[in-house]
Amino acid sequence: MLLIKSLHLQGPRRNLSKAYALVPAAGSGSRVGAALPKQYLEIAGRPLLYHSLLALARHPRIEQVFVILAQGDDQFRRHDWREFGARLEPLYCGGETRAASVFNGLLAARDSVAASDWVLVHDAARPCLGREELDRLFGELEADDTGGLLAVPVVDTLKRGSRDSRVAATEPRENLWLAQTPQMFRYRLLLQALRAADAAAATDEARAIERLGLRPKLVLGDTRNIKVTFPEDLALAELIIGSGRQSVLGRPRIAKGSNRKKATDAGRKRRGTARGRRSGRR
Repeated sequence: MLLIKSLHLQGPRRNLSKAYALVPAAGSGSRVGAALPKQYLEIAGRPLLYHSLLALARHPRIEQVFVILAQGDDQFRRHDWREFGARLEPLYCGGETRAASVFNGLLAARDSVAASDWVLVHDAARPCLGREELDRLFGELEADDTGGLLAVPVVDTLKRGSRDSRVAATEPRENLWLAQTPQMFRYRLLLQALRAADAAAATDEARAIERLGLRPKLVLGDTRNIKVTFPEDLALAELIIGSGRQSVLGRPRIAKGSNRKKATDAGRKRRGTARGRRSGRR
C-alpha cells in the first residue's frame, strides 16, 4: 500500500513525468495460420509491426518505444527500421506469455524510465491505432492516480454458450466494454502489479492492476483499432490503413483495385462470421 500511495503525485509534479511505449512482439500468432509470426506479415507494403509502432513513435509525448522480441527472433533485423531512429529500441527478452514479456521489458528498460513515468503497453497486432485515441488517452489520464486503457462499449448481443454449442444464456451488455490497447500506467505500479500477477491469467495489464485493488479508467477508443487475430483481419486492417484515417501519421496508402476489393470482402465475412468467435476472448 505504501508503494501505491507513493505514486499518487500531487500538483505540478505530474507534468514532469515522461511517457514511454512498450510493445510485446514475442508471440507466434498461431491463430493467423501463417508461416511467419503475424507481427511480420505484410500489410500495405510493410510488416504489421511497423504500423503498430508508427503511431507511438510519432506522438510528441512519447520519448521512446521499446519493442520486446523473442530471444531467438531472426526476422526483426531483416526489415528497415531506420526511419524510427533512436526512438525505437528492440529488446530481446520476450517471455512465454504476454505478461512475462511485458515484465521482462520493464526490467530491461529500468535505466531509462523513472518510477513515476508513464508506460503505454500496446499490442503488436494492433496496426490501426489513431493519433486521436492517443491524444484522448493522455488527456484523460495525465492527472489520474491509477491510469487506464482504451476500450469501446459492447454493442452486440452477447450469448453464453454451452459445451454442445447451444445458447445457455443471453448476457446483459450494459456497462460492458471491450478492452483495447494502449494501456497506460506508471512504471513502478505496473512493475509491482505484474510481479504479483499470475502470468497465465493476466491477459492484459489492466487485469494485473485490478488485482491490486485499483480501478483503471476506461477511455473511449475506436472500433477501427482492431487486433489482427484471424486471417481475414489482415485484409481489413489494410483497408483501414489505406482509408486515409492514418495519413496524418504518414501511413502508406494502399492502391485501389484488387487489394481494396479483397479487404472489403474480408470485412463483410468478418462481420458475418468472426464476431461470434471474438465475443469470448481478446
